[in-house]
Amino acid sequence: MKFYFLTLFPEMIHAYFKESLMEKGLKEGIIDYEVLNIRDFSQDKHKRVDDYPFGGGAGMVMTPQPIIDALKSIPEREKYPVIYLSSGGSTYKQKTSSDLSAYPGLILICGRYEGIDQRIIDAYVDYELSVGDYILTGGELAALIICDSVCRHLKGYLGNPESLEDESFNENLLEYPQYTRPREFEGMQVPEILLSGNHGQIKEWRLKQSIEKTVQIRPDLYKKYLSKNKH
Repeated sequence: MKFYFLTLFPEMIHAYFKESLMEKGLKEGIIDYEVLNIRDFSQDKHKRVDDYPFGGGAGMVMTPQPIIDALKSIPEREKYPVIYLSSGGSTYKQKTSSDLSAYPGLILICGRYEGIDQRIIDAYVDYELSVGDYILTGGELAALIICDSVCRHLKGYLGNPESLEDESFNENLLEYPQYTRPREFEGMQVPEILLSGNHGQIKEWRLKQSIEKTVQIRPDLYKKYLSKNKH
């Protein structure tokens, strides 16, 4: 799967692909990526990529020409959905990451300033997505969140496929507590049930813990869990 990043700060993207699973995925040919510096496509003599908003207001808006020309430079771009990362977009969810992983690649537009000209969104963007109800300085971090979460669905990307099956949110429940060695640390003990070897009881305990945690922290998710399992 290939990821195209349209950004004004290429090094932010490159740095993420030099570590951990991203680097491993690149070496094994599971994923690939390309960074397009939006400024390189500007036809302005000073390489400007932003201008004042019509109607007034604070900040600057990214102009259409450099972004659209960057999009048009991507070979066979019709094969890939275009995603614009925006605080005004639809909330990004686990199911969305699964759906996006079915594509051969993604094009991710990383905005800056007050955002991008609406005409880019109207004519070229397939998904306008938000990673949460907060404001970031730019879309690079959000784009990497999309990329990271989508990659986890790709065959061979995770060392243990069961990791994805057990992921938090898969069943609208938060993940149960995890423990490792040593059995006792600073007076705190690992729950005895996890040392019992009884896999049936361990599974029941983990489900109970997940439910209790979800009720306390994410009651909205718990309602979805109840609705899904009411039969």
